[in-house]
Amino acid sequence: MKKLLLTALLTLSSMNVFAEIQTVTLDVPTMNCATCPITVKKSLKNVDGVEKAEVTYGTKLAVVSYDDAKTNVDALIKATTDAGYPSKLKK
Repeated sequence: MKKLLLTALLTLSSMNVFAEIQTVTLDVPTMNCATCPITVKKSLKNVDGVEKAEVTYGTKLAVVSYDDAKTNVDALIKATTDAGYPSKLKK
């Protein structure tokens, strides 16, 4: 029983080893005022796994750092789109 418990604990603790923080840049062309970035940033920060979101009106870009074990680019795009600001991955 102790071996089983130890194995389970080691497995759970090692799952975070495979997760990595990724950073992507999203193009958010529909931001048309200085307060738009506040809404976009809030929508991104509400996505589970987002570590950091920097949104700039001047460039109409959002730079997002996230835990790839918890979320992905599609979820980030959905979050901004649902907030009224469709975005796409900047290549």
